[in-house]
Amino acid sequence: MDYQGLAQDILKHVGGKANIVSLVHCATRLRFKLKDNALADAGLKNNPGVIMVVESGGQFQVVIGNHVHDVYSAVCLAAGINEDASPQESKGEKNNPLNRLIDIVSAIFTPFLGVMAASGILKGMLSLSVVCGWLNTESATYKIWFAASDSLFYFFPLVLGYTAGKKFGGSPFLTMAIGGALTHPLITQAFEAASQPERFLGIPVTFINYSSSVIPIIFAAWASCWLEKRCNKVFPAAMKNFFTPLVCLGVVVPLTFLVIGPAATWLSQMLAHGYQAIYAFAPWLAGTVMGAIWQICVIFGLHWGLVPIMINNLSVLGHDTLMPLLLPAVMGQVGATLGVFLSTRDAKLKVLSGSAVTAGLFGITEPAVYGVTLPNRRPFIFGCIAGGIGGAIVGFSQSNLYSFGLASIFSLAQMLPPGGMDSTVWGAIIGTVLSLVLACGLTWAFGLPRSVQSASLPTAIAGDDSILAPMSGTVLEMDQVPDATFAGGLLGKGAAIIPLNNEVRAPFYGEVASLFQTRHAIGLLSDSGIEVLIHVGIDTVKLDGQHFTAHVQPGDKIKPGDLLIEFDREAILAAGYDLATPIIVSNSDDYQGVTRVAQQSTLNSGMPFLTVER
Repeated sequence: MDYQGLAQDILKHVGGKANIVSLVHCATRLRFKLKDNALADAGLKNNPGVIMVVESGGQFQVVIGNHVHDVYSAVCLAAGINEDASPQESKGEKNNPLNRLIDIVSAIFTPFLGVMAASGILKGMLSLSVVCGWLNTESATYKIWFAASDSLFYFFPLVLGYTAGKKFGGSPFLTMAIGGALTHPLITQAFEAASQPERFLGIPVTFINYSSSVIPIIFAAWASCWLEKRCNKVFPAAMKNFFTPLVCLGVVVPLTFLVIGPAATWLSQMLAHGYQAIYAFAPWLAGTVMGAIWQICVIFGLHWGLVPIMINNLSVLGHDTLMPLLLPAVMGQVGATLGVFLSTRDAKLKVLSGSAVTAGLFGITEPAVYGVTLPNRRPFIFGCIAGGIGGAIVGFSQSNLYSFGLASIFSLAQMLPPGGMDSTVWGAIIGTVLSLVLACGLTWAFGLPRSVQSASLPTAIAGDDSILAPMSGTVLEMDQVPDATFAGGLLGKGAAIIPLNNEVRAPFYGEVASLFQTRHAIGLLSDSGIEVLIHVGIDTVKLDGQHFTAHVQPGDKIKPGDLLIEFDREAILAAGYDLATPIIVSNSDDYQGVTRVAQQSTLNSGMPFLTVER
């Protein structure tokens, strides 16, 4: 892939590098904070290297897929952005509290999400190895791998101190030092001893084990960055480089042990026990809701608000019951995508769905959702329904997760308790498999319209002088089209179709000659020299591309049945536009005549439609 070319196109559509406030990336998305979101162009999603464009949480999100880091590096290089730079807030920025929360959480956790997922998977594999008798917990092999898997979680305050410092606009190394103080061996020893009260300058201190903690260091980092900015304004340039860190360490570290830490720990415990109380009320209901709506939350970026709850549960309780509920939601979309793969004969959709299934099994569902299930609607709905049913079973089984990671096939190993397999694990397996199989079966049977299932097999063969019907619908003579230009034959001879579906498909072998920027019309050139214009609807240019999605670009080779354009038929009609679609032979003057092949009032896509007389 041409990452530099894709990076330039991304910069162009986000309003240029001058419009970028900050840029981070997660497992599949570039997350832009822009000065003016109105300058961003959602038409970027037509780039073949982009899966989808989403505006959510105050961010302009570009869904790339598995190679997001390479694209991120290319964009940073093209825009002159330092990949290690601290994100800055735009002046005067007004976000609602939810957007602020999502932005803060995603900026703090996304930089190490991949490492965190890998650590969780390694922990799960170790648990599986112990249960199967392949490893002994007293062996050096186990201890070394366990240290590798546990180090990130044990030293969470250091890692979170660094990323939180960057997000809050302070020195990340200073906030990382504060995180180091929370996990220092002296503090850990003081916590373990705790035989008598300790005092700091006469003030009682309650030592707490901050290893693996999440919330205390985030609040401490915010306090440090707030104090750092004010110290930098007071101290002269010659002094602030060492006096500012001195003041921050001398003030914030004791403040954390005296006030911030205990308060944040109490908040952590309340959050964990509050979630547990809700979950205990009706675990099956929690599973149904989370299994059904999780992928909807992912689409809008709202899932980041739940990530701290999962990590906090692991820190406070030693296990998490929220992540297991999400596994059926993920596998529901994987199953729906597999159903599309099995039912469609469209070569392009089959390749896309096949690769999306593989990515989804490993926890990356954006290619499946944005590329396969959501555009076809019913598969996405079936995936959510199956996810809710599977989630209910997992919730009823009260399955637990013992290490953090992306919801994937590896999550089942992460659910193994220290004692080995039990009913909670079997419940998770049953719920997950049922979700995948149910979504696959529903999608295979009912998920795709017949035109999509058999797209690559048109009902007729396009000859040199033939034009197949590019869509299914009711046929109109050209003089019946409610537009004087088309009805008068000024643009060429042909006929029109009032579509019954949402697709425009290739009527012959040839290539795409032109594609209107608003994607409502396309020009085609057959291998035999026939020039055809397909204009979806009357005056639909005024929609400025809304409700239209192009699947080809000028110069692309096409064959009968290839999907060219998708449109939202109901939305266009609701907007008050006539959907009569003229299919015109633009170079009619080169032929003796253009006639309809069949006279029936309705046609299916791929049936003989027009022919030219030489």
